[in-house]
Amino acid sequence: MKEVRCSNCNRKLAEAEYIRLSIKCPRCGAINELKAIEPPRRAPGAQKERSDGSDFR
Repeated sequence: MKEVRCSNCNRKLAEAEYIRLSIKCPRCGAINELKAIEPPRRAPGAQKERSDGSDFR
């Protein structure tokens, strides 16, 4: 998990795994909008799926 801190006052707001996150700081009221740089990791052993719903094999 990644630590999320306010960009204005540096207060720790959360520890999270996220794609997009919008959180208001209770201390200073700043709205912090974050998005992941890396795509989310797949679970080990998870199979890829085609757009038509069938599995890759």
